[in-house]
Amino acid sequence: MKRTTLSLIAGTSALAAVTAFAAFDSPSASGASVAEAAARLPVERTSLLCPAPSLSDIAETSYTSFTPVIKGTANSGKAQLQAAGEQSADGTDGSQKSQKGKGTKKKADQPVLTPKAPGTPVTGDTSGGDAPALIGTADGRFAPGWTVQETTEVAAGTGRGLQGVNCTAPDTEFWFPGASTATGRTDYVHLTNPDDSAAVVDIELYGKDGAIKSPLGENLTIKPHTSEPILLSTLSDEHQSDLTVHVSVRSGRVGAAVQALDDATGGDWLAAATDPAGSLVLPGIPKDATDVRLIAFTPGGDDADLKVRLASPDGLITPAGNEALHVKSGMTTAADLGRVTRGEAGSLVLTPTDRSVPVVAALRVVRGKGDKRETAYIPATAPVGTRATSADNSAKGTTLAITAPTATATVKVTASAGSEGGTAVTKTYTIKSGTTQNVDVPSPSGLKGTYALTVEPVSGGPVYASRTLAATEAGIPGFTIQTLPDDRGMVSVPRTDEDLSVLQK
Repeated sequence: MKRTTLSLIAGTSALAAVTAFAAFDSPSASGASVAEAAARLPVERTSLLCPAPSLSDIAETSYTSFTPVIKGTANSGKAQLQAAGEQSADGTDGSQKSQKGKGTKKKADQPVLTPKAPGTPVTGDTSGGDAPALIGTADGRFAPGWTVQETTEVAAGTGRGLQGVNCTAPDTEFWFPGASTATGRTDYVHLTNPDDSAAVVDIELYGKDGAIKSPLGENLTIKPHTSEPILLSTLSDEHQSDLTVHVSVRSGRVGAAVQALDDATGGDWLAAATDPAGSLVLPGIPKDATDVRLIAFTPGGDDADLKVRLASPDGLITPAGNEALHVKSGMTTAADLGRVTRGEAGSLVLTPTDRSVPVVAALRVVRGKGDKRETAYIPATAPVGTRATSADNSAKGTTLAITAPTATATVKVTASAGSEGGTAVTKTYTIKSGTTQNVDVPSPSGLKGTYALTVEPVSGGPVYASRTLAATEAGIPGFTIQTLPDDRGMVSVPRTDEDLSVLQK
């Protein structure tokens, strides 16, 4: 990949929902009026946060920004990504530098990813290990479904391979099953604060025997508009192969992601798992995976017993030797599933064997053999919902996996125009109940550059999806997987009625 060094931008961020106040008619002698159903409208503002991509001097990172075309949006608006400050050892904002004893404030970098219109991706590149975290905002016509993908290639060293992450909205709680402090692993929790006030954060670690004491993870202050990577091994002296990391925010909001790097098997970003739930879907295990490991955790006071099934192209099957998983309360549990896909597309489906107990889960997936192994992660994810968006796809190396775990579904997939040229193309697929398909991804006609994919359920049951990017370099099968939950481009806004009687009360 050809990379151009840029002083970066970029963002990560927060979905600002459209809100409305509803005033209802007061009851009358003839009965109370019935409020109309809420309308589904495009959001008006979105925020996204991208973690600092790498500490490696040989890292090459690309950013791709995309907003799908949505009816009913404003005619105006903009999106921009800018560098977050970095918190230095003396506690000052990294955007302020001292020169010859004089404190001078560095001028904010101008945004370099400037989308011109929805429907066409915009890309930007950087190289080296000093690229900052990015804070992004979009409003008006650029806000609904705005997606930014960060993809990094590292040719050698710890975590070498392909690393990718969707820049995410700020929130107040995150679960990361699948982290580690084992020998040979270097895992960081990246915390980015997009707001004007400081955020106070706790990081809790849970291993195979339960909670791990980590006083250094309590009351962490993340200054406004800064990002901080926190090495997990500095929070505890225990070496554990499988950890669940819980990030909770006492005040403010942050974006959070775990960068999981391994000396022997490469590395990738571990995105936050969906909220704890009794049933979970982990979509898109590569058909050539050589090793798959399931990590699960239940935060409640009860143990969980889960039925483990694989949604294959032919239906739901039970992996031999891994029919069920018992997850003890407050303890991280792991199970080796080996070559569970056996050369076919697959997604893991977890359901309660008896009563439902909320669980979080993720998969660690390895491709390749020996010293040519590479690792990626698949956290349990929410369904596609109204629409999911995936940026930074290429003519080769993109795999889109879609699963319909409970009922047959019809799905529309649109490949956008290319970043440098091409015309959008749409195809419709039927995914049978209980199956996973690696669909024949449509490619824009006359494609130049990269393109985005949007996935929209048309009918039937819920669908779950993930996108795999693959690029072999120096004989190593580099790959990264991003799940595709709803892009939150639409929001329910209650319809309102005028009721002047409230002014008389």
